Amino acid sequence: MLSWITHGTRMVLPAVAFMVAMAFQPIAGSHAADSWYPLNVDVWEPPFNTERARHTDTYVPQKSADKVWKICASIPHLKDPYWTAVNFGLIDQAKELGVGLRLFEAGGYGNLDVQRSQIQECMASGAEALIIGGISAEGLNDLVDTYTSSGHVVVDMINGINSPNLTARSGVDFWDMGFLTAEYLRDLEQNADGPVKVAWFPGPDGAGWVAQGDKGFRAGLEGSNIEISASAFGDTGRSTQGELVKAALEADSDLSYVVGTAVTANAAVDVIRRMGLTKKVKVLSYYYGPDVHRGIRRGNVIAAPTDLPALQARMSVDTTVRALENKAFFRHFGPKVIVVDGNNIREFDESTSLPPRGFRPIFSVNDW
Repeated sequence: MLSWITHGTRMVLPAVAFMVAMAFQPIAGSHAADSWYPLNVDVWEPPFNTERARHTDTYVPQKSADKVWKICASIPHLKDPYWTAVNFGLIDQAKELGVGLRLFEAGGYGNLDVQRSQIQECMASGAEALIIGGISAEGLNDLVDTYTSSGHVVVDMINGINSPNLTARSGVDFWDMGFLTAEYLRDLEQNADGPVKVAWFPGPDGAGWVAQGDKGFRAGLEGSNIEISASAFGDTGRSTQGELVKAALEADSDLSYVVGTAVTANAAVDVIRRMGLTKKVKVLSYYYGPDVHRGIRRGNVIAAPTDLPALQARMSVDTTVRALENKAFFRHFGPKVIVVDGNNIREFDESTSLPPRGFRPIFSVNDW
């Protein structure tokens, strides 16, 4: 396989010095398939390094594939609108390139066995490549190794799989997402008198993105006046996150913020309203979704970073096709993280992170 490294400006970004780059300014509100590029991306050098050493380069997708490749895609679930945006990006880019794609969703982060069996069933149908949004950082490594050793292309999308045998990875480091959320919170409370208490809900235990987001958030709060007084892992279902938020608020009357997944933020807005705490407890999300977008517009959610999941999905499909056709590709890359709040939401291109209004899940295109 080729490694696509062009003449970008090299930057090594150690954990404590990472800053958000606002280099990408897409057309506001556009859903056109060709409006998202050229896109500035971080390229990890070497691939899969854990020190976040990376440089900036530019991503431009292919216009079409050389043949109708057969691609399987597996994601954790569709309970969270984040993954609906991924569904949209995968299907739309497959249509754009003219390749076949079958999508499977496992139903939740507790269903590793389901994801494994869905992957095996799809790959046994004659697929030439696999895109995985993994439930587990470790629990799919044997499948990755099996497929890549037999000549299949395997692309890790978004969540993070630890196998060194991956063909490529399209994914922002969720350490950045957690860190930037903490940094935003620190800026809000830099003049506060005394400690500020936060309830922190990073997501389901065992998922690679959750572990990284948790580390980044905690690193971002080090040395600040903000303390995590409650924290719990849990599936990104609305009822689960709502119960976690409710328990934290009942246990500590001094909480000032609830911070967590997009589903946590959505559930927290309702729980806080029902408990009569709207003026006291504020909400932040550490990734993006339609309800978070509406919450920021309405002032119910303060801010959220976005890793542009619809674009990550598009680039996963494009990278898969490049690898199948032995064309140059970035082996490990991700878009620049953008923090969205009430000050910049009107300029933010929601098509990078949200599915089109009215979009319903689609599970195949150009099927075989």
